[in-house]
Amino acid sequence: MDFSLLEPTLYSVKGMAILDNDGNRILAKYYDDNIFPTIKEQKAFEKNLFNRTHRANAEIIMLDGITCLYRSNVDLFFYVMGSSHENELLLMSVLQCMYDSISQILRKNVEKRVVLDNLDVVMLALDEICDNGIILEADSGAVVQRVALRTDDIPIGEQTVAQVFQSAKEQLKWSLLK
Repeated sequence: MDFSLLEPTLYSVKGMAILDNDGNRILAKYYDDNIFPTIKEQKAFEKNLFNRTHRANAEIIMLDGITCLYRSNVDLFFYVMGSSHENELLLMSVLQCMYDSISQILRKNVEKRVVLDNLDVVMLALDEICDNGIILEADSGAVVQRVALRTDDIPIGEQTVAQVFQSAKEQLKWSLLK
């Protein structure tokens, strides 16, 4: 047998996904265009992945030559995917960071409705953890600190629409409570 050594690379993560309890995509990011170049192929893979993992008690599965680590919570499934030769402990640290960051951002209320309401912040957290397949951060505290911007300190011209609405909603709530 010829065991050729693979060159070390920083591109460790092939994709990250969050699916609901029906297997539908909430959020997915794929970093390797060679494995799933089209959305149709991505969704077919996600459906197959969900069918294999939604009743299992394990944390890891090898599917179509891709190492997939997953975790479920209430009505969501969190997935981190890497190549078949990737270190599972490294992928597990990314999965743990992803889940813990989202949990802290959402104040331990990790449910489909809350994730959808805060999708912009969740997407930002995933971007802080991994960029184009390269792991940038595995510490959930650091991710939450970078993502959790206080809207009071940001000029109104630089705030997102969601941040402006949230700020207006809070001001209205406090004015009604007086």
